[in-house]
Amino acid sequence: MTGRAAPAVLPPALRGWLGLIGALAALVVVALGVLYAGHSEPGRVDRWIIRPTADSVRPPWRHVALATDFLGEPAGAAMLVVAAVTGCLLLRRPRAAVLVVAGVGLAVVTATLLKSLVGRTIHGDGNLSYPSGHTAFLTALALVVALLATGRLGLGRTAGTVLVLAAALVAGAAMGWAQVALGAHYPTDVLGGWCTALAVVPATAWLVDRTADRLSDGPADRPVEGMADAGRRVRR
Repeated sequence: MTGRAAPAVLPPALRGWLGLIGALAALVVVALGVLYAGHSEPGRVDRWIIRPTADSVRPPWRHVALATDFLGEPAGAAMLVVAAVTGCLLLRRPRAAVLVVAGVGLAVVTATLLKSLVGRTIHGDGNLSYPSGHTAFLTALALVVALLATGRLGLGRTAGTVLVLAAALVAGAAMGWAQVALGAHYPTDVLGGWCTALAVVPATAWLVDRTADRLSDGPADRPVEGMADAGRRVRR
């Protein structure tokens, strides 16, 4: 009655590793948040990497940084999300489409809430910086796409984990570089945004799978059981 089960957005082979990585990432987010709460200056690690200024990078690389930054702005982010959702639907992966919206959305919401909670600023009191929402967004989107690719290609635990982490690293590094280069964030803000996505997306994927399984199995099975019981009573 229920038909073939829809493919999981979080492949079973990856659940253990990504769950552990997500837990460690959450610890990093909390630790950095506690360490830099209320700060308005770069920390020791930030100064060791680079001191963010408004002109950390010059043309032509500044144009690249601005273009990358646009992908995390509302217009650019909306374009990427719509494209990702459309791709998932064309591939007949509705769960993945839900994860694009839920996983990416929750990563950005979490980063936004943490900014107000931590209260770290850059270039003025009104510029909350920790964690980087732009980095959390692009990393989360890359994670969702990588999870979809892992399922489609039928990759095992090792290959799938490598693909997912590589996608997250490339996306996070690209957006993180742009944010630091443009002076919008400290390097540790970028790390916090990256870890936020690593913590949120696997957990959201697990919840999407669990909810979808319950919705598909529960309502479809109960009427069948009820009809069987009725049949037994009639035969008696």
